[in-house]
Amino acid sequence: MLDKTEFYINGSWVPSIDGRKFPVFNPATEDAFATIMLGGEKDAQAAIEAAKNAFLDWSQTSPQDRAAYLQKLLDVYISRNDEMGSVISTEMGAPIDMAVRDQAGSGSSHLKAFIRALGSMEFQRALRPGIEGQDIVYEAAGVAGLITPWNWPMNQVVLKVGAALAAGCTMVLKPSEIAPLSSVVFAEMVHEAGFPPGVFNMVNGDGIGVGSILSSHPGIDVVSFTGSTRAGILISKAAADTVKTVSLELGGKSPNLVFDDCDLEKAVRSGAAFCFNNTGQSCNAATRMLVQRSIYNEAVEIAAAKAASTKVDLPSNEGKHIGPLVSEAQFEKVQRLIQTGIDEGARLVAGGVGRPEGLNRGWFVRPTVFADAKPDMTIMREEIFGPVLAMMPFDSEDEAISIANDTQYGLAAYIQTGNMERARRVAGQLRSGMVQVNGAPRASGSPFGGYKQSGVGREGGFWGIEEFLEIKTISGIVDSR
Repeated sequence: MLDKTEFYINGSWVPSIDGRKFPVFNPATEDAFATIMLGGEKDAQAAIEAAKNAFLDWSQTSPQDRAAYLQKLLDVYISRNDEMGSVISTEMGAPIDMAVRDQAGSGSSHLKAFIRALGSMEFQRALRPGIEGQDIVYEAAGVAGLITPWNWPMNQVVLKVGAALAAGCTMVLKPSEIAPLSSVVFAEMVHEAGFPPGVFNMVNGDGIGVGSILSSHPGIDVVSFTGSTRAGILISKAAADTVKTVSLELGGKSPNLVFDDCDLEKAVRSGAAFCFNNTGQSCNAATRMLVQRSIYNEAVEIAAAKAASTKVDLPSNEGKHIGPLVSEAQFEKVQRLIQTGIDEGARLVAGGVGRPEGLNRGWFVRPTVFADAKPDMTIMREEIFGPVLAMMPFDSEDEAISIANDTQYGLAAYIQTGNMERARRVAGQLRSGMVQVNGAPRASGSPFGGYKQSGVGREGGFWGIEEFLEIKTISGIVDSR
């Protein structure tokens, strides 16, 4: 049993002051393999004080100096990428190849993007040409409370920590207690990179404990949270009393619009694979597939076949497959929602309740496809966070857009069409923060975030750094030379 009960505060690993022990489970075996501490109020306070004390000096460093520190962190991160991938695979169940390449690899990608952004950002500039002594200054907002999820642990940790460091903020990170060990490794990397004490602090804990303290503490100036919409609402309310800046990256129920002029086989197979990737535990997963009626029946057959051929296996095994869900609670939720889809009358064409054949232990689920879903069905409205695809037909472009936008969420949307005029027209009417056409990937450093109850603010590149900056106007200072 691994013992990871210390916190990283003020440049050192320290024991908890008032925490309690908490087991970390391997989702493939259902066995506890590590112990952490869930921090208490005194632990959180110590980390906040360390960050406050370090803020003045760190906030006054130049963008070039901060970029140099981030480069050191990137070098350390790359050297330990495989180790990071292995930890993520064990703690949250991502297959080892995917964990090393995508889960761990996302961290170095984001660090590179922040370094690039720092090289081109103007932190002080004239209001406009021709006016002297009217400057706009971008300054670090203060001490940041960073609360991250378990589904893409390093993706979210680095999106927040990297941006806050680049902006000149100091911080307290609270990673998910379900998948905390990757953040322990990340804290080791920060230490190895030589950041000044107190700039980065990490305290493990749960939302009720450390999370609520970071959200409400007057010593925290900015809160950045990724997780459920329900929790995001609670954090916003807790932060309101001290009028903090709050950035939220929340849930999604992303539509995938498949028109009859696309490469149908490719579009449906890749769309289903994207839904199932990471065992469906991605906020931007394309979980609602809306298909033009003339090609709908064929699309259902293709999706069902893709689900049937999707291999489910142990995360420790190499190869292309999906692993287990992260926890027993998540397993029970997904099973309940699959059964709800059946009970509400959607047509089950692949998968269903229960574990895949041959996997009797671990929180594994069957890749599942429902056809003939209706917009008001639970599986079309609730974020399932499992490998479950819901399909329904549409007749017209306007109907497809209407169904796609009929959701409380607005994180991502996907369009499959051979007509670029249609792609532009439809993309302009979809109420989501990101639209991808025909599988085109988002470039590194692109803003990530959504409309409506998918959140507030953006992460990644310049836009991510901006979330941790305040804007100051200075008038009256004129160059006397």
